[in-house]
Amino acid sequence: MKKVDLREKFSQFNEHWQPKIVGELNGQYVKLAKLKGEFIWHQHADEDELFMVVRGRLTIRLRAEDILLEEGEFFIIPRGVEHLPVAEEEVEVLLFEPKTVVNTGDQRNERTLDHVERI
Repeated sequence: MKKVDLREKFSQFNEHWQPKIVGELNGQYVKLAKLKGEFIWHQHADEDELFMVVRGRLTIRLRAEDILLEEGEFFIIPRGVEHLPVAEEEVEVLLFEPKTVVNTGDQRNERTLDHVERI
């Protein structure tokens, strides 16, 4: 058992939209990611997904509304809900999601990660 220093972990990478695994529990991964720009519309049919903003601001676009997340806030996207993460400036987020989650959900494209690095 050891503690995790988020600042130290975030300092280990600069890529956007490429989450890194920093822990796991009960079939879930704890991931960190840096986001900038717009991702893609997608959904996860079988998994809920938690986005927590550590630094910066993140907008989660839903078909019916936009959710603006500030530092220290999180939002759980229920399974089956189409969403589009958008970061006007770089944002650092913590993600909590089942191990089965594919970053692009029901979409497969050049942003789909077949492997998520553990740091």
